[in-house]
Amino acid sequence: MKASSSLLSAVSAVALSAGVTVAGVGAVGLASVTAAHAAVVSNIDVRGNQRVEASTIRDYVGIRPGQNFSSGDVDEATKRLFATGLFSDVSVNQRGSTLVVEVSEYKVVNQVLFQGNKKIKDAQLSQGVQLKPRGTFSQSQLDADVETLREAYRRVGRDDATITGRTIDLGENRVNVVYEINEGDRTKIASINFIGNEAFSDRRLSEVITIKRSNFLSFLFRDDVYDEQRLRADEEALRRFYFNRGYADFQVVSSSADLNEATNEYTINITVEEGQRYTFGNISVESSIPEVNGDSLRSALQTSEGNVYSAEKIENSIVALTERVAGLGYAFAQVTPRGDRNFENHTINVVYAIDQGPRTYVERIEIRGNSRTRDYVIRREFDVSEGDAFNQVLIQRAKKRLEALNFFESVEVSTAPGSEADQVVLVVDVVEKSTGEFNIGAGYTTGGDSSGPTVEGSIAERNFLGRGQFIRFAAGGGKDSRDYRVSFTEPYFLGRRISAGFDVYHSTREYRRYDSESTGATIRFGLPITQALSTQLAYNIVREEYDLDDCDDDDNDPTDFCDGDVSRAIFNAVEDSPWTKSSVSASLLYNTIDDLKNPHSGLYITGTVEAAGLGGDAQWVKFTTRGTLYHTLSEEFDVVGLLTGGAGYVASYGDKDLRVFDQFRGNDRIIRGFKGGEFGPAAVTEDGDFDHVGGTTYFSASAEAQFPLPYIPESFGLKGAIFADAATLYGNDVRSGDEFVSVDSQLRASVGAGLIWSSPFGPLRVDYVKAIKKEDSDEEENFSFGMSTRF
Repeated sequence: MKASSSLLSAVSAVALSAGVTVAGVGAVGLASVTAAHAAVVSNIDVRGNQRVEASTIRDYVGIRPGQNFSSGDVDEATKRLFATGLFSDVSVNQRGSTLVVEVSEYKVVNQVLFQGNKKIKDAQLSQGVQLKPRGTFSQSQLDADVETLREAYRRVGRDDATITGRTIDLGENRVNVVYEINEGDRTKIASINFIGNEAFSDRRLSEVITIKRSNFLSFLFRDDVYDEQRLRADEEALRRFYFNRGYADFQVVSSSADLNEATNEYTINITVEEGQRYTFGNISVESSIPEVNGDSLRSALQTSEGNVYSAEKIENSIVALTERVAGLGYAFAQVTPRGDRNFENHTINVVYAIDQGPRTYVERIEIRGNSRTRDYVIRREFDVSEGDAFNQVLIQRAKKRLEALNFFESVEVSTAPGSEADQVVLVVDVVEKSTGEFNIGAGYTTGGDSSGPTVEGSIAERNFLGRGQFIRFAAGGGKDSRDYRVSFTEPYFLGRRISAGFDVYHSTREYRRYDSESTGATIRFGLPITQALSTQLAYNIVREEYDLDDCDDDDNDPTDFCDGDVSRAIFNAVEDSPWTKSSVSASLLYNTIDDLKNPHSGLYITGTVEAAGLGGDAQWVKFTTRGTLYHTLSEEFDVVGLLTGGAGYVASYGDKDLRVFDQFRGNDRIIRGFKGGEFGPAAVTEDGDFDHVGGTTYFSASAEAQFPLPYIPESFGLKGAIFADAATLYGNDVRSGDEFVSVDSQLRASVGAGLIWSSPFGPLRVDYVKAIKKEDSDEEENFSFGMSTRF
């Protein structure tokens, strides 16, 4: 019994001793864990810093002596130091009662230098690189900047440019960054090949795309620069071209640009599949909205049965229907076209379905990328505002308007979810481009008011101060002329889609018999009525002064001499100067031209009525009109036909007669082949010569065919033309006592051929013309050279 009791006591003693030992070990372990997760230091030691103050680094660490901190606090301190972008390496460790913070600072960029660059200036290159003076240096950013510079040179057509980035150590942890550039030669485009096209020739398709084959003028046009984004955009241009001409199945199968490094030239291959050409079949409008009758909306359609299929006309019809239905009070209505192809007779039936769309509102319009253009310039192109019903059709039309401004390289409009389920955010991303222009050019013009050599320079800004305003200063002159002009246009006057502007000008002219000097100004207002129709109202005031040429004679009475050499009509008008003309004018413009730079179809008509007599010395009413119809005669050979007609009439009223200079003067816009101002009604001088005094009425007509020149690359921009003109200029309301000839409506006619060049200075034209019907008093001119005026 005692033995058992002794054994139990011994076991209990061992157990008690073990328990105390385990408890002690546990307490030590718990203490050590607690120390690891909640330590205290008495000092923070910063090492390795050269530029950054130790106190600044301690502030970023955020751990204070005498306060508890954990391993999590150490991790956060390390992240904060890295996040400053000042250090390439950071280490935070506890050593006894000291927290040691070791840093390795990034080097500081002192200067960024570019060497070897000529085609792209330093300022442009500096905008592209991320390493900046007084910023931190990293090798990875240097490598990225080198690639950015290579891309910049690729965009200007220098794919073989080489760029090397290096640093120069200046001590004290500072470096200069140097980009050594070998710009190389221009990368050219050797050929652009279209594969699979049958309906349209390679030349015609080459006119559609913006990338051109290299030629000796490419250094002026800069249109032979390959860029992948431009090629993608050209693919879309080809699709729209085919879709608008009946080829609804068209697709770009593939496109590639192969660089021959030996010759530094690209070969571009574009493979297309045209498919069949379709016409419109049955056209109908269906509405699921009970109060909207689809048949009553057919007048808004621009698509008609039997016409060639056109995606653009469908888009315009959708816009017109959407606006018409919105005007009936259904702002959320959606118009969706449904096409049904008939593969046997190659027609497409189109049903415009009008449905009530979801009630979605525009919460806000967010604009990004416009560092120069002000927000309101972009916002005003939208027909929707914050809080309005969301309408995709109107938004796409706004996108086209923004692109038409020519302020931006690209415009993208997307949507993002709003704060509520029925709200969306419109996101407008733009990439701005240069809108300033400096032009200087020289040429030689025959005929007209200013024949001989000419020169002109101008400075223009399309987006003045980012407000979307246009301003232009121009000066020019020639052998017999001087011109100065200042123009300004505000496209949104008083916040409305009404343009307002003014022109101030001064010009001098030297004619065969007299000289003229005009100083004037115009205030104008323009208002769009429809997509194709617009109007302009203007007030015009001009002071005109005329001088006879010196009479080279010993006669003491130059009036008698000049009366013998100059008609009384001219003499009286000159002697009565200066004249002041104060007038108002109203114009209508109808324009459906497909491409103003290279028209192939459409109608361009202008009509103006001008009334003088609001003060000044003139009292008359003048009517003028001119219209040109473009039509493609051959798609395969790219032959375009033009029919042009014009007319004008002027009559005096009140107690003031017409002056010679108020009447219409002959020029090449009325008929070609006659010396400017030297046909039509004429006064017979005492020495038997003729002074052409203009007429009160004219009618003109012209037929022309334009075509590409064989064996000339389309990128040269050269075209040929043959034409026939007919006109009559007659009537005279000048009371002078002269004998007048050709005052009746005798017909003049001419035929000719010409060359048209779309030059960097504008369209230039040279014509050879032969008058086949004229009067004895008319003066013929066979050659003419000058700027081409299409409209």
